[in-house]
Amino acid sequence: MNLNLYGHDGHWIVVDCGMMIRQDLPDAPLQVPNLAALTTLDIRPRALYITHGHEDHIGAAAWLWPKLGCPIYATPLAAGLLRAKFVEQSLACDAIQVIEPGEAYESGPFTLRLLPLTHSIPESCALLITTPQQRILHTGDWKLDPDPIIGEPVDETLYRALAPVDLVVGDSTNAPLPGHSRSEGEVAEALERLLPSCEGRVVVSCFASNLARVLSVAQAGARCGRRISLMGRAMERMVGVARGLGYLDDLPPLVPTRDLGYLPPEEVLVIATGSQGEPRAALSRLAQGRHPHLELASGDSVIFSAKAIPGNERPIERLQHGLKRLGVTVLDESDHPELHASGHPAQDELTTLYDWLRPRRLLPVHGEHRHQEAHQALAEGLGIETPLIPTNGDLIRLDGDGLHREARYPEPPCLVPQRGGQPRPATGSNPLPSRRHPPLFLALPVLPLEERGWARVGRLLLDSPEDLPLDETAFGDWLDDHLAQTHGDTLVALRGELEPGLLRYFDQHLRHPITLHLQLFAAEPLAS
Repeated sequence: MNLNLYGHDGHWIVVDCGMMIRQDLPDAPLQVPNLAALTTLDIRPRALYITHGHEDHIGAAAWLWPKLGCPIYATPLAAGLLRAKFVEQSLACDAIQVIEPGEAYESGPFTLRLLPLTHSIPESCALLITTPQQRILHTGDWKLDPDPIIGEPVDETLYRALAPVDLVVGDSTNAPLPGHSRSEGEVAEALERLLPSCEGRVVVSCFASNLARVLSVAQAGARCGRRISLMGRAMERMVGVARGLGYLDDLPPLVPTRDLGYLPPEEVLVIATGSQGEPRAALSRLAQGRHPHLELASGDSVIFSAKAIPGNERPIERLQHGLKRLGVTVLDESDHPELHASGHPAQDELTTLYDWLRPRRLLPVHGEHRHQEAHQALAEGLGIETPLIPTNGDLIRLDGDGLHREARYPEPPCLVPQRGGQPRPATGSNPLPSRRHPPLFLALPVLPLEERGWARVGRLLLDSPEDLPLDETAFGDWLDDHLAQTHGDTLVALRGELEPGLLRYFDQHLRHPITLHLQLFAAEPLAS
C-alpha cells in the first residue's frame, strides 16, 4: 500500500495511491491510506503521479481522489485501469491524464519524468523528480529483467546518463536476497516443460496484472493442444484493457468459461485469479465446488504461479487443502520455484542500478523493516549515505546537509467495505425473535479442516417464504471465512460459535429481523 508526498516551496505532489485487502478481517475490507495528516499540515496536492498499475499503487485512487481533487498522471495501461475503477465508483474520469514515459512535465517547481523499468506489469516506471536544488529518483517497484516477455529490457544508457543523483527512494522488497531475480523468460520456459506432463484439466493461478505470465501460460497451453479460458473479473478486466492497448496481440483465442463443460478435460487450461487465497476469487470458488461453469475433479492440476504475499499463508493453505480434498494435484513455488519470478530486485540488481546512477543518498522503502535494513547495509557498503529507515507518517527533509527526520504524523489506515457503502456497527440481534419475523432456513453441509475450522461443501441452501434482499454471493464469502476461523470440533460446538455471528450478519444486511432455522450436517462421516 503506497502513497508518497513530495513538497518544495509549499508545492506538493503525490506519488502512487494504493490499497491492500485485509483478509484477516471479516468481509476482507480494503485498507487505504489515511489522509488526515494532509489536513493537519495544510497540504493540498497539485498532482498525483502513478508509477505503475498494481493495486498497491493505484487501488485507493478511486476512494481518495474526491479528497485529493487533483489531476492524475499515468501511463496508458495504468490510466485504463484507473478509468475502470472510477467508473465503478460513479466518478468522472476527466482528471485521469495519459502521459508517455520519457517526456518531461512541469508541476510548480518540479520537473518530472517517468522512466521505464521492468517489473511484473507492463509500463512500470521510476519517477525522476527535479527541483532547482536536487534530483531524486523514486524507483517504484522494479527489477532488471533481460527477457521481460512484454516490453523491452531496462535501458542502461538512460540510467547512466542520470548520474549522479542526489537521492534514490528505492525498493527494498528483495534486498536480503543474494544474486539476481528470475526472468519472466525463464518462467515461460518452465511452463513449456511442465504443462505437457499434466493430465486432466489444468488451472494456472497468477496475479491478473502479470500480463507476461498470462501470455506465457496461454501460449504454452495452446502449444500442447489446450484451449485457453480466463476466469475472474480482475483477470478479464486486466486482459481487456491490455488488449485494447495492443499488448496481447499474440494471445491465443479464448474460450468463454460457460463453454468449458463441453471440452474434454485434457483440452482445458484456465488462467484464474485467487493465488493468494482470496475467498471471492475464482480459484476459491473452484476449490469449494461453487463455480457455475467448471468443476474440478481427481486427476486435474492447479499450478500456483505466484508467491505468497506475507500474511496470506493461512488463506492459501486453506485453499490448497480444499483443492487436495477434490483429488486435485497442487503445484506451487515450494516444490517448483521455477514457476514464479519476483518483480523486485535482489542484491546484484540493486548493486548494478546504483553503479549506473551513482546516488549520493538512499532512502530504503517498501517491504518490512528487515528488508529496509538489508537495503541500508548494502547501500552503505557501496559508499551510499543511508542515515534513515523511514516508517509510515515520517516527514523527511532533504537539504544540503543530507536527510533529516523532522517529525512523525502516524495515522491508522482507513478500511472500506469491498462492496461499497460506509462501515456501520452491528446493532445486536435478539436471539429469540418475534414470530412475526419471517423464517430463513439455512442448511449447511460442512467438512472439518485438518488443523482447525470447517469448510462448506456445495452451493448455499437458503430458503424463505419471503423475498429477502440478501446478496448470496457476499454472504457465501463471509460464511466461508467465518467457518474457517471457528474452533469447535463437533457440530454442536460449531453451531454454538456460528449462530450468533449469523444473526449479527443478517441483522446488518437485511432490512427486517428474521427467525433463523439452522441445520448443520457432516458432508462425510466425522472421525470419532
